[in-house]
Amino acid sequence: MAEKLVKTSWIDHLGDIPATLEYFDGSMYEAVENIAQRYPNNVAFDFMGKSTTYRELIRNIQQCAKALKTIGIRAGDRITIAMPNCPQAIYVFYAVNLVGGISNMVHPLSSEKELEFYINESESVTVVTLDQFYNKFEAIRENTCVVNVVIASIKDALSRPVRAGYMLTEGRKVKKIPEDAPVIRWSEFMRLGNACFWNYKVKRVGDDPATILYSGGTTGTTKGILLTNKNFNALGQQIVATNPMFRVGDKMLSAMPLFHGFGLGVCIHSMLSQGGRCILVPRFTPKSYAKLITKYQCNFIAGVPTLYEALLRLPDMNGANLSCLKGVFSGGDSLSIELKKKMDKFLYDHHASIQVREGYGTTETVTACCLTPPNMSKEGSIGLPFPDTFIKIVKPGTDKELPYGEEGEILLAGPTVMKEYVKHPEETAQTLRRHADGLTWVYTGDLGTMDNEGFVYFRGRSKRMIISSGYNIYPAQLENVLDAHEKIHMSCVIGIPDDYKMQAVKAFVMLKPGVPADDETREEIMAYCRKNIAKYSMPKEIEFRDELPKTLVGKVAYRKLEEEEAAKREATKAAEAENEPASV
Repeated sequence: MAEKLVKTSWIDHLGDIPATLEYFDGSMYEAVENIAQRYPNNVAFDFMGKSTTYRELIRNIQQCAKALKTIGIRAGDRITIAMPNCPQAIYVFYAVNLVGGISNMVHPLSSEKELEFYINESESVTVVTLDQFYNKFEAIRENTCVVNVVIASIKDALSRPVRAGYMLTEGRKVKKIPEDAPVIRWSEFMRLGNACFWNYKVKRVGDDPATILYSGGTTGTTKGILLTNKNFNALGQQIVATNPMFRVGDKMLSAMPLFHGFGLGVCIHSMLSQGGRCILVPRFTPKSYAKLITKYQCNFIAGVPTLYEALLRLPDMNGANLSCLKGVFSGGDSLSIELKKKMDKFLYDHHASIQVREGYGTTETVTACCLTPPNMSKEGSIGLPFPDTFIKIVKPGTDKELPYGEEGEILLAGPTVMKEYVKHPEETAQTLRRHADGLTWVYTGDLGTMDNEGFVYFRGRSKRMIISSGYNIYPAQLENVLDAHEKIHMSCVIGIPDDYKMQAVKAFVMLKPGVPADDETREEIMAYCRKNIAKYSMPKEIEFRDELPKTLVGKVAYRKLEEEEAAKREATKAAEAENEPASV
């Protein structure tokens, strides 16, 4: 019954959306090529003031694919791409797809050991990265099976006037690579394509593996998630179907990174496979983000809550006209009710006729698979499943579906569900389970509810749940309460060991500018909590921070705070053992 309601909900709210979509069964490259054939002169993306048309995009992808073939890349080979959002990253991503390879997308700012892990886990034979990251890859190269390292540079993708300015500023900071370094420079690499005279295109269909993204999964340990062409192509079609205001040529501010499903799936491939225009942002800063929105009159922006929180603080946005916006999407982390209210008011004050639409998804389904409809929202809801995507709430770890309104584990099924965890067959079997309905369901480990109209409500990660004196406490709910306080800018709640309760609540609080981080403020917040939070959920401690740590994709890194607390406890124990005061 839940599935039937969910299936018809988008029809109810948008009217003209089909009950089911017909998905393109080719490769990701072919999906973009089809658009290029229809709109060759349309701009595919802009990068630091320079525009590239779809015709130019395809030509560069094909040249890059020939170069890959020339250096020996074969169908099924894995190629690690460690780059920000820049033109070369777009070319090589689709070129790998064109020659039948599998792209292994990693964050270029990862540590050497992390990069070594990603390369070996994927068994990559080639790495493509930027000059500024060369030293990290050279340091680990002998510990991997990498044959070729291709080095690109931001300056190579810039127009001549912008390049001169770049070399006087950011370019000066890039350490020069030795002339005899065992690498292939980007310009040389692309010229190698001229030596390819044989058939370099490898036919691929929807179910063929295409890309590896990384996630902690349900156990919190890093794993490669193998995704198919259909996973990405279906996502693009679903996003356009649920956004009927989208038109060919509409501009998406692509600030979310390529190594993340949100950035690669929503901001890049969904746009390029549907005729959109990407405004590539190689390095996010709130100031540059705000400038690009207004400069290009962007129609769509997508980001994590911390991005929007930063946007609210920018004086640069004073007086900005955002009437160009058709869609503002939040995902990657839970959007607090209070932040949504603030952002909606911000949009209204800047002449936008829309509100923030919250989405939900996992890397196991590329990214978003659930979104708030444009014409109806419910407070605290993450919206409705995309067409052909099913969500059900079950008793955690089982296939027993729970009644509407009852909290349980969120399960997902649909055309964007991953193929497997790379080299983790047991965890793949635990996460992907086929039910009697014939569908393969992703066990997300996330907790949520569903109402009788099919709207889903995210309650938090089951791993993040705090159990205190037998009570289940969900940090996201406490953070919503804290963030609503007039003196609090942002908060993060974790569980800490407690001799009596097993776990107690600790809140890390970032105060608004000018608010003193003193005992008086702390007591005011505690008094507020006593009024708004159940006694068993009350914070035992409140620690003020100037900034809260962030993950590589901009989420609040609660695990980092948990690690810091664990380190403090160990230091305290060691000091007590030596009968000395702890130094923390």
